[in-house]
Amino acid sequence: MDHSLLLLLASLAAVAVAAVWHLRSHGRRTKLPLPPGPRGWPVLGNLPQLGAMPHHTMAALARQHGPLFRLRFGSVEVVVTASAKVARSFLRAHDTNFSDRPPTSGAEHLAYNYQDLVFAPYGARWCALRKLCALHLFSARALDALRTIRQDEARLMVTHLLSSSSPAGVAVNLCAINVRATNALARAAIGGRMFGDGVGEGAREFKDMVVELMQLAGVLNIGDFVPALRWLDPQGVVAKMKRLHRRYDRMMDGFISERGQHAGEMEGNDLLSVMLATIRWQSPADAGEEDGIKFTEIDIKALLLNLFTAGTDTTSSTVEWALAELIRDPCILKQLQHELDGVETFRLHPATPLSLPRVAAEDCEVDGYHVSKGTTLIMNVWAIARDPASWGPDPLEFRPVRFLPGGLHESADVKGGDYELIPFGAGRRICAGLGWGLRMVTLMTATLVHAFDWSLVDGTMPEKLNMEEAYGQTLQRAVPLVVQPVPRLLSSAYTV
Repeated sequence: MDHSLLLLLASLAAVAVAAVWHLRSHGRRTKLPLPPGPRGWPVLGNLPQLGAMPHHTMAALARQHGPLFRLRFGSVEVVVTASAKVARSFLRAHDTNFSDRPPTSGAEHLAYNYQDLVFAPYGARWCALRKLCALHLFSARALDALRTIRQDEARLMVTHLLSSSSPAGVAVNLCAINVRATNALARAAIGGRMFGDGVGEGAREFKDMVVELMQLAGVLNIGDFVPALRWLDPQGVVAKMKRLHRRYDRMMDGFISERGQHAGEMEGNDLLSVMLATIRWQSPADAGEEDGIKFTEIDIKALLLNLFTAGTDTTSSTVEWALAELIRDPCILKQLQHELDGVETFRLHPATPLSLPRVAAEDCEVDGYHVSKGTTLIMNVWAIARDPASWGPDPLEFRPVRFLPGGLHESADVKGGDYELIPFGAGRRICAGLGWGLRMVTLMTATLVHAFDWSLVDGTMPEKLNMEEAYGQTLQRAVPLVVQPVPRLLSSAYTV
């Protein structure tokens, strides 16, 4: 038998023995029961059972085992919550205990080895990065100051679609949404657009890079959960991550190098200018000015990576889902051309269907079950928002009237206060860009609905529109939305 095969089999056997010992010894340490869950495979645990759409599988498992259940990913214990009640328990009573992220290959190979905001360990450095973003991008004052940038990019989106439309109806791919979302954030973050006014090859390449990154980040990499197999990279995920990271790193180096060549000429209030100025004024002996944290160019690149991926892909995918749902129901589309409310899209199609994982710092009790130190927590945001216990007998139906005055959920809050609806997360790790995302999604959806009538291509009936999902860290449409925009206002309205 081949020596490498023998080594692999021996490694798998060792992992299996260690996992059994861990589970048995762990079970003897507490009188509280562990959450229920399905039996898993040897070594791999429940990973093979999750399929291509883990959020769907986990929703089905919750119906079988209850709103808090246990899985095993290789040697890693995982608990999943699929109800608002249990999510509230974690995010209120145990938020501090679950403020850290578990180690993942995505954080290591894509996010500059945990130096970004999303995956950085909870502590002083994470707080300093979040404070920096809040001060210059996401505070109420900063968001108001950046209003004209968002409005300008929405206007340019309409201009582009007008040039693509005709009375006969010309089909357009809504890539323009991603371009405008990216340009708006780029003007706030680096002081200028990433792309020109058109939807060129560069914009499409960037969109493809973002989609690939989010898809890779959403893969449950076997090497993260079975250390003995990490060196094999059996899914090829790590190799793809490294290649993609090199492409992004070159792009980020270009931004920083260009700004460095014009130091003193292009100083502004954008985030890149502020961080570069902070680095220039830091002396080697000084820890810097941000709460004793000394920033480097790696920190800049890691933070920009977060902004240009999570800050653009989530906006464009949410707007695309919103428009698809509206086109499927022309009556609602007409109604919302008079009064639009975007909350229902956040409910049915949360940008991040499974919450970014958290990890328990200490043992704790949740909902009558023991959760041990080191356990990974996943909240199925997608399932919570479709739970009949919270949303009544028609949770799968697109009904914006739920959130209008007089509706059953007119006071719903997507900012982390209502655990039935947490598209941006909640607690200490709530999305830092929540305010920006809400404003961009609302502005762009309202602009598209107000400015145009929409129809599908080739005479496709609205009820036949493909609504399948493509799973990743963000929830994309499996089939891009291709539609025909027709201007619905007087021509003078588009020249303002």
